[in-house]
Amino acid sequence: MNKILVANRGEIALRIMRSAREMGIKTVAVYSEADREALHVLYADEAICIGPAPSNQSYLVGQKIIDACKVTGAEAIHPGYGFLSENAGFARLVKESGLTLIGPTPEAMEIMGNKLSAKAAALKYNIPMVPGTEEAITDVEEAKRRAVEVGFPILIKAAAGGGGKGMRVVEQAADFEEQMQLAVSEATSAFGDGSVFIERYVSSPRHIEIQVLGDTHGNIVHFFERECSIQRRHQKVIEEAPSSILTQEIRDKMGACAVDVARSVNYVGAGTVEFILDENLDFFFLEMNTRLQVEHPVTEMITGLDLVKEQIKIARGEKLSYKQEDLKINGHALELRVYAEDPQNNFLPDIGVLQTYSTPKGNGVRVDDGFKQGMEIPIYYDPMIAKLITYGKDREEAIERMIRAIDEYDITGIKTTLAFGKFVMQHNAFKEGKFDTHFVSKYFNADSLKHEDEDEALMAALIAVLSLKKPKVMQSQDQTTAISNWRKNRVKFN
Repeated sequence: MNKILVANRGEIALRIMRSAREMGIKTVAVYSEADREALHVLYADEAICIGPAPSNQSYLVGQKIIDACKVTGAEAIHPGYGFLSENAGFARLVKESGLTLIGPTPEAMEIMGNKLSAKAAALKYNIPMVPGTEEAITDVEEAKRRAVEVGFPILIKAAAGGGGKGMRVVEQAADFEEQMQLAVSEATSAFGDGSVFIERYVSSPRHIEIQVLGDTHGNIVHFFERECSIQRRHQKVIEEAPSSILTQEIRDKMGACAVDVARSVNYVGAGTVEFILDENLDFFFLEMNTRLQVEHPVTEMITGLDLVKEQIKIARGEKLSYKQEDLKINGHALELRVYAEDPQNNFLPDIGVLQTYSTPKGNGVRVDDGFKQGMEIPIYYDPMIAKLITYGKDREEAIERMIRAIDEYDITGIKTTLAFGKFVMQHNAFKEGKFDTHFVSKYFNADSLKHEDEDEALMAALIAVLSLKKPKVMQSQDQTTAISNWRKNRVKFN
């Protein structure tokens, strides 16, 4: 494997290319017209434009990616995450074109891409399931009867769903029919598949996932867990590894279950088995993501392994070079997704130009990004700017480093989730590990960051005044002292 085409953009494209370069493998970037000056385009050995800005005319057109491979001589395709990464039809097209997909088989994607067929596969190994239906529900009255048997509140979920779409919580039987119709309608609109099923609603769930890796020789291992419970709109914002709540016994059981889920479809490559954990620390299978996850860096930090390199080795037919007993957890890692979003306005995208962009540095800090100062955040794609990762000998040190890194991260021109990340890190519920997927609705609102915004505005005004009054030669030292005193005095007088 001498040349890989990365069928993605932004930070994940760059992250894949860097690992490939370290392995002596050349890379090909594909880009839309909106990404002509993107960093992944400049970094790759070759780059090909595959269409207009909208992803359905560029990054989501599988044949254009295949054609780019033929033009450049790329032998393999790494899809990253998002776009075509879990598209079984694209995986099959890659195979039929005589190319190698750095990922699982089309068959595994198809089974795990539907929550009902995924549950059926997992049940072969007696994986714990949330009580509910094991098939799509079509008859409303029969479904309502089953819901009563399961017990309210229940959750109606789209079989082909994700990201909270096609999902409805139903508190009582009287609301069931209306909520089912809404779920079916949303699922049909979002996924082209209106199939839904029901599960008992877990009121205080934690989202725990297990990273797995399987080779073409039948070996499958897990790389422990990631805690992904800090979410907005059912999508992750902060992840960590390991979880602060799992005992070693639960960790071992979840890991074994994750390996069995992967084994149920003869899984090859990197994948993630997701579970929900209830208030009694009982865990239940949720779904499997058949790709590399956004939050994979925290697993890399605590294991010392490069998951992208492992994916490439597996795609080349190599055996895993380690066994489960060789893998150990070392330290603690956190990841904050730095989105171009306004946390004070319901996390709505805040697209614009990065007027200032300076990343944090120092021990235990990693930034995976795809932007630089002066670049514009395109409106056509996911608004994630970067992934900010910190590592420490324990959870406390990782949190301290995350707070320091957030303070050092300088972004102006757009709103970001940095301040929200600091709010979470400093909240007692998070520090004590006493939180669930409802953290945002329980603890965060538009006023949570107002005080910090006021502080920043006052500091900016003070700096402006000082710069006019002080001689240049003394400006730096006096300015630092004044700000320090201002902080102390403000605490004293408030």
